[in-house]
Amino acid sequence: MNLIYMDHGATTPVDVEVFEKMKPYFCEMFGNPSSVYSLGQKSKHAIEEARNNIANLLNASSDEIYFTSGGTEANNQAIISYMLANRHKGNHFITSMIEHPAVLETCKYLEKNGFEITLLPVDQYGLVSKAELKNAIKNSTSLVSIMHSNNEIGTIQPIRELVEIAHEAGSAFHTDAVQSMGKILVDVKELGVDLLSASSHKLYGPKGIGCLYIKKKTKIEKFIHGGSQERNLRSGTENVSGIVGFGEAARLAKLNLKSRNDKINNLTKQLQDTIIDNIPDTFVTGHPDCKLPGVLSLCFKYIEGESIILMLDAKGIMASSGSACTSGALEPSHVLRAIGLPHEIAHGSLRLTLGKDNTEKEIKFVANTLIEIVNKLREMSPLFLRGGE
Repeated sequence: MNLIYMDHGATTPVDVEVFEKMKPYFCEMFGNPSSVYSLGQKSKHAIEEARNNIANLLNASSDEIYFTSGGTEANNQAIISYMLANRHKGNHFITSMIEHPAVLETCKYLEKNGFEITLLPVDQYGLVSKAELKNAIKNSTSLVSIMHSNNEIGTIQPIRELVEIAHEAGSAFHTDAVQSMGKILVDVKELGVDLLSASSHKLYGPKGIGCLYIKKKTKIEKFIHGGSQERNLRSGTENVSGIVGFGEAARLAKLNLKSRNDKINNLTKQLQDTIIDNIPDTFVTGHPDCKLPGVLSLCFKYIEGESIILMLDAKGIMASSGSACTSGALEPSHVLRAIGLPHEIAHGSLRLTLGKDNTEKEIKFVANTLIEIVNKLREMSPLFLRGGE
C-alpha cells in the first residue's frame, strides 16, 4: 500500500537537497563552532551562511536572527523574555483565542507570575478584529502577539494593520509565523513586527531547529543562561546540522515559492471541489480568500473526525483532525469553538494539508476514498439516521 501524506501542517519531510547539505556536519565537519581552530570555524561559517539565507527569506538583517530549538521555544522566548525585560512599561499582554498552545500555555505561565492577559475573540473566519484590539489595549499593554496564520484553518491575519494599532498605542508586536514562513511571503519590514517566530520542519527542513527574529533595538532578556552563543541571548552549543538544514530549506523556499504555491493551490481546489460536490452536509472552515496554500479544513456533520482519520489511515492516507484527546475526554478544537462551531459540528472536523510533492493522482484517490468513508460512517450514525436531530 502506497502512503499518501496530507498532513504538511503538522510537519514536512526533509527535502533531499536539504539532507545532502546537512550530512557533512554530522561526521566530517563536526567541529564546535565556538572553537578557534579551522574545524570549528567551518561550523561557525556554515551557521552564518544559514542565518543569511533565513534573513534573506524574511527580509531581515542576519544579526536579527537567533536560532532556537523550534517554534515553541521561539514563542516562549519572545513573549516571556520581552515581558520580563519591559515590565516597567506595563504587565498587560494581549493575544488571540486561536493561538497555538505554545502561546496560550505561555499566557498561563505569565498569569501565574503576576501578568495580566487578554484573549481576543475572532470572527467566523478566524480573523482578529482591529476594533477589538484597539479597545483591548491599555496604557499597561507591553506586548501584543497575534499569529500570522492559523495552523488548523489556515486563516491569515491582517498583521500589518494590527501592528500599526499596537505601535500607535506604544506596544510592541510579536507574531507566530511558524505555519507561514516558507509557504507565503513573510516580510518582517513590510509587516513591521518587532518579534517573529519560525520553525524549520514546516518548510522541508529538519525538526528541532527554529528561529526568533528580533528587530534591532528591541529589548529582550536572556532566555537560556550559560555560554555566550547567539550573541549571549540563547546559550548552548549550536545544533549545526539542524541550522544548516534550516538555512538550505529557507533558500529553496525563496527560490521555489511561486511554483510550489501554483501547484498546491490547483490541487487543493480540485480536492475541495470534489469533496463539496459529492458529500452533502459538509463545509469548509477558515477564510475563503485569506488562507494558506494547501490548507483544507473541513467539517462533516453527523460523524466524528477521529473515525475518519483512522479509516483514512487504514487506506494509507495521513491526515489530522481538529480534535484532541485531553484528560480522557475527546475535546473539540479550541480554534473551531472560537469561530463559533457547536461541539457536535467541531467533532466532525478533518484537516488535509497538501505539500509540494502531492500529485493529481493522489488527490483523486483521497477524494474518492473520503466519499466512501463519510458515506459508510453516516450509515452507522444514529444522528444521521434520525435526520440530523
